Amino acid sequence: MTFLTAILVFLHILGAAAIFGGWLANFKTPTVNIWQWYGAISQLVTGLLLVGMAEMGDGDVNHVKIGVKALLAIGIFVAALLGHKKIKNGLEVPTGLAHGTGGTALIAIAVAVLWV
Repeated sequence: MTFLTAILVFLHILGAAAIFGGWLANFKTPTVNIWQWYGAISQLVTGLLLVGMAEMGDGDVNHVKIGVKALLAIGIFVAALLGHKKIKNGLEVPTGLAHGTGGTALIAIAVAVLWV
């Protein structure tokens, strides 16, 4: 079980890196790239799996923190989805949507690290 948790944490961190790194890479010309979309999916899925595994274990989970993180993850997922759909349709991604995706990811990372 420990190995599976480690793999999920690894994938969760990679997802955060894809979202945040994609935002920084395109900061001057804001858009939502495909890696941010994949990162958003990864963050949502691995986050839910990690919470499920924690509940199956000792069950000592901070539900308020998980709720806040879930809301942020859903916000990132929706923003990345909208940006991804606009790009697929050949439309320009609004600056606010692009910065909202990356900025919300930054907030989610801060919550994960700083909320002890």
